[in-house]
Amino acid sequence: MNTELLVALIAVAIVVLGAGISFLVANRKRELPPPDVMDELTEREIEHPELAPVDLEEVEELEAGVAEDHLTPTIERPETPKGRLGRLRSRLSRSQSSLGRGLLTLLGGGDLTEDQWEEIEDTLLAADVGVGPTTELVTNLRARLAAEGVKDPARAREVLREELIGLVGPSLDRQLHTTGDEALPGVVLVVGVNGTGKTTTVGRLARVLVAEERSVLLGAADTFRAAAADQLETWGSRVGVPVVRSHEGADPASVGFETVKQGITDAVDVVLIDTAGRLHTKSGLMDELGKVKRVVEKQAPVTEVLLVIDATTGQNGLTQARVFGEVVDVTGIVLTKLDGTAKGGIVIAVQRELGVPVKYVGLGEGPDDLAPFDAEEFVDALLD
Repeated sequence: MNTELLVALIAVAIVVLGAGISFLVANRKRELPPPDVMDELTEREIEHPELAPVDLEEVEELEAGVAEDHLTPTIERPETPKGRLGRLRSRLSRSQSSLGRGLLTLLGGGDLTEDQWEEIEDTLLAADVGVGPTTELVTNLRARLAAEGVKDPARAREVLREELIGLVGPSLDRQLHTTGDEALPGVVLVVGVNGTGKTTTVGRLARVLVAEERSVLLGAADTFRAAAADQLETWGSRVGVPVVRSHEGADPASVGFETVKQGITDAVDVVLIDTAGRLHTKSGLMDELGKVKRVVEKQAPVTEVLLVIDATTGQNGLTQARVFGEVVDVTGIVLTKLDGTAKGGIVIAVQRELGVPVKYVGLGEGPDDLAPFDAEEFVDALLD
């Protein structure tokens, strides 16, 4: 009996051992590629050294170099403002020429009938010149053309140009005031409603100042939109300008205060502060804007308050201008998207509404598509 049990155990052991050996052989075969594939891999490593094992120290050095490149962004050199005027004028003339063509076609035809004078008025009103300025322009044109007996189209164009330039206001102070008193930085507060291109305008203004070799500090006081601060940092990083920001929902006045404080410490030339876009119909938000200005001025006087207006908004833009002018002392206007509309008369209307000049105009989507406004350049573009 014992012998039979021993034989049975030996038989089981042989079966288990055989199964184990078979399992190991099968797995070994699955893990290793066939001999011809192994030969192919060896040949490919010889023909293509990049497939051979790499030096780990070399890889680490390369990775460090790539990381350093990412941490050191390329600083751009913005185009000088003077260099932009000619290029931007051509864009303006293409988009605004319908107004000039309409006026010149009517005036160049000799004696005008009452219906034609009414058509001139309609053309000006459609271009958002405004009722008051339109009446003034038509009255002056009728008087001059009649007194001089103008029938030559070239002379009619010259008279129209002179009257339009006078209406736009060539003597208005369009300089951007960015110099503070007693070694303090100039402080520029940029205000406006959402969607006018306010934050983009701040970024473009930074480029204008950098092109003029001024040191700049940006303040992201639009704390209601985290994206606004991110956007401002992107603009600043491209030209090497730092940004002061806080967390979303922080007190905008506090951010403005800290920005000017740092600007004084760092002895920068100009501090640009981007404020939250405010609906002109919301009195609480408008009051808060007044608070931002008061708190900022505890550090240094505000040298400029720029109101950004979308040129395509027409009469709504005038309403915005009126309300903002009641809350803060607006000193200048930036008209954006002027290339996307044939309503160039908004320049005249908004200046009349606020009694302050248009100082900059945005005429495109590029980073340097912001130029100082020039009355003669603007009128020549209209009539080009």
